[in-house]
Amino acid sequence: MDGEAVSVVAEASQEVADSAAVGVASTVAAPPGVGNCMNASRFLRHLFFTRWTTRRRFTPRVLADIEAAIRETESLHAGEIRFVVETALDLPELLQDLPPRQRAMQVFGHLGVWDTVHNNGVLIYLLLADRIVEVVADRGIAARIAQSEWDDVCHEMQRHYREGRFAEGSVAGVRGVGRLLSRHFPGKLGDADELPNQPVLL
Repeated sequence: MDGEAVSVVAEASQEVADSAAVGVASTVAAPPGVGNCMNASRFLRHLFFTRWTTRRRFTPRVLADIEAAIRETESLHAGEIRFVVETALDLPELLQDLPPRQRAMQVFGHLGVWDTVHNNGVLIYLLLADRIVEVVADRGIAARIAQSEWDDVCHEMQRHYREGRFAEGSVAGVRGVGRLLSRHFPGKLGDADELPNQPVLL
């Protein structure tokens, strides 16, 4: 990342702290050592995992399916969903052995998922090189939904991803989060769409 991007993330991280966002993760498909002390296999995996590989799995058609699922589910609840796929960590982050959850929190802040009127933003974050899914929910949501329910969503996504079904897994994750939001935050006619629906590739 360049210096400007780092400064934006640092500023956004403070907003995340103020917002008391909570990250919930599934690590079922994660290689040993992820999020602990840095190991050579993780370092090399991130260095050689390419954005071309990500775009081969997340084609324009897959991204369109994810966007459509977000738009569809947000018509049924008052929450806001962002979907991010990151290919791999940059070298400075690898040298720090940045855990996927912490990176997801940074992305949550950087994309302004915290910036909603009712603190009801949710980030679905996939770090492909580590094969880890993280869900980060803002305080308005996290306090009302059990961690086990977030974990179930992550597990379902992981099952699809292990079989190479990236469209199905991603849409299932969006709909799973949507079901949880619909239960606790039903939508009202005329609810504003506060965050973009387009998925982001990093």
